[in-house]
Amino acid sequence: MSALPAPAELRTGARGYFGPRGTFTHQALLTLPPTGVEPIPYPTVPSTLDAVRTGEVDAALVPIENSVEGGVSATLDNLCYGDPLVITREVLLPVQFTLFARPGTELGAIRRVITHPHAAAQCRNWLARELPSAELTEDGSTAAAAAEVARPDSPYDAAICARVAGELNGLTAVSDGIGDNPDAVTRFVLVTRPGPIGAPTGADKTTMVLFMRHDHPGALLELLEQFASRGVNLCRIESRPTKKSLGDYCFSVDAEGHIDDLRMAEALMGLHRISARVVFLGSYVRADGVQPVVRGGTSNEAYREAADWLRRLDQH
Repeated sequence: MSALPAPAELRTGARGYFGPRGTFTHQALLTLPPTGVEPIPYPTVPSTLDAVRTGEVDAALVPIENSVEGGVSATLDNLCYGDPLVITREVLLPVQFTLFARPGTELGAIRRVITHPHAAAQCRNWLARELPSAELTEDGSTAAAAAEVARPDSPYDAAICARVAGELNGLTAVSDGIGDNPDAVTRFVLVTRPGPIGAPTGADKTTMVLFMRHDHPGALLELLEQFASRGVNLCRIESRPTKKSLGDYCFSVDAEGHIDDLRMAEALMGLHRISARVVFLGSYVRADGVQPVVRGGTSNEAYREAADWLRRLDQH
């Protein structure tokens, strides 16, 4: 991931991230090429994104999806509302949890553990097996949990966090690799204010939020048909409340391809025609490098040939 070229507009200037130092977001940010400016941590996802909107930072990294816990609601919602933002890049980070304690603490002496709710959910089986009597507190971030345990008078004996957080706070690893799913991955996105979109690479992703014009039988199917009829595959789709009334939902979508791909452009135009609102959140290179399978009749060449054919008909 770090080998990917940084977009030109991000080579200088400050970056923000969902902090504090030592979070998985901080760890993911360190995989990107440095800008020469110290990154700035922010306490919440909304404050991180607002720093981009106000120009306090040029870009910010926030978590958007976890392979175990699903979408990150704070990111999905705050990207959708407010002044426009776009995703210019994504980072995939394997999530490995470690139990850290103050030096000299043995596993059998641990009675109170603190961590972030997502970390707790991903280590629940290990905790039940290895620390069945321990009290678990879910609060803040994993980095904040490590900082709390590092205090000499802390009521907590151990923190579940990333290795970088434990080491930054001078703690000792009591047990490593305690996550229940060794293949867990978190996806992060680098967000900027709207600007020129990078050129397609052939392994791209486009993110958008779709609002239905009317709630009726087949309304979601109508949205999905705009992709299916043009051979655009979806990587992710999830519903989010519009916050207007109970049962009123919009749909956050990741689709394979780039806005410059004619099949994607046609799908977006179709969605614009039938939807109440389409929020375009960017086209960017996929971190995993996976290229879409382009079905017959849906390539750029096929679309151009069809347009040429239609123009020839109109000349007769």
